[in-house]
Amino acid sequence: MVLAKSERRNLNRDTILDVRNLTKVFGSGRNATVAVDNISFSIKRGEVISLLGESGSGKTTTARMLLKLMQPTSGTILFSGRDITSLKGRQESKKYWTHVQAVFQDPFSSFNSFYSVRTFLGNAFRLLPHQPSAQEKEAMIQECMKNVGLNADELLDKRPHELSGGQRQRIMIARVLLINPDVLIADEPTSMIDASSRAGILNLLLNLRETMGMTIMFITHDIGLAYYTSDRLLIMSQGKIVEQGDADEVITNPKDEYTKRLMNDVPVLERQWDL
Repeated sequence: MVLAKSERRNLNRDTILDVRNLTKVFGSGRNATVAVDNISFSIKRGEVISLLGESGSGKTTTARMLLKLMQPTSGTILFSGRDITSLKGRQESKKYWTHVQAVFQDPFSSFNSFYSVRTFLGNAFRLLPHQPSAQEKEAMIQECMKNVGLNADELLDKRPHELSGGQRQRIMIARVLLINPDVLIADEPTSMIDASSRAGILNLLLNLRETMGMTIMFITHDIGLAYYTSDRLLIMSQGKIVEQGDADEVITNPKDEYTKRLMNDVPVLERQWDL
C-alpha cells in the first residue's frame, strides 16, 4: 500500500543524509566555475525528495558528490552521522556504496556491452560484505528479476543492445534490490525511456520505499515527476538551493522568483487559445 504524502510526513524519522555547506569548484583562478555553491539540506530516513532544476543548475554534480564519485571542494556530507568526504581508499568507498546506490539517466551506459544481464547482476554481489553461495545468488537474481516485472529465463543471457530502454532501467532497479541500500539516488531515471514505460519505472522506484523503507532522492528537471513522487522539493538554480519545502507548498505557493518562473513554464491544458 502506498501512503499518502500527508501520512508519510507524519512518520517519525531520523536524518540519514545531512549536507552542510557543500561546494564544488571546477578549475581555478579566472577559469574557476562554481558548479555547487555552499548548499545545505538534510534527508530523513524513508523520505522521498526531489532536487529540481534546469540543466546546468548543479544538481547532477551534487548527486555525484553524494555518491562519492566526485570529491567536493569544501563542505561535509554526513551519512548516519559520519562524514563520507573523509573516507579513504577503495574499500571504504565500497562499504559506503552498500548503503547508497544510484539509478542513472542512461541505463545503456551503466552496462558493459560484453556482459550478459546475469553477469551484470552477479557483479553486484561484490559490494556485499557476506557472499552468498552460487545457488543463493542465482535464486536472488531470479527473484529480483521477477520483482521488477521481467522474465529471467528470457533475459538473463541477453546483452544490453538486445534490451529496450525500459528493460535496461528495470534491470538497474533489480541490481538495487540485490544490494538493498539505505538510500537510492535516481538521476533523471525516466528521461531516456519511452513514455509508456515511465509510470511503471516510477512506481517500481517508489515501491522500494514502501516495501524496503528505502530513502529516495530524485534528480530531475521534470516538475510533474517531482510533484508526483516527492514529500519535499529542493529547487536548485546556478549552483544554489533557492527554495525548499513540502512539495505541495512549493508547487502551490512558491516564494523564490526562479521557482515561480519554473511553475509558470508548466503547460496548462485547460487554457483557451485564440488561433
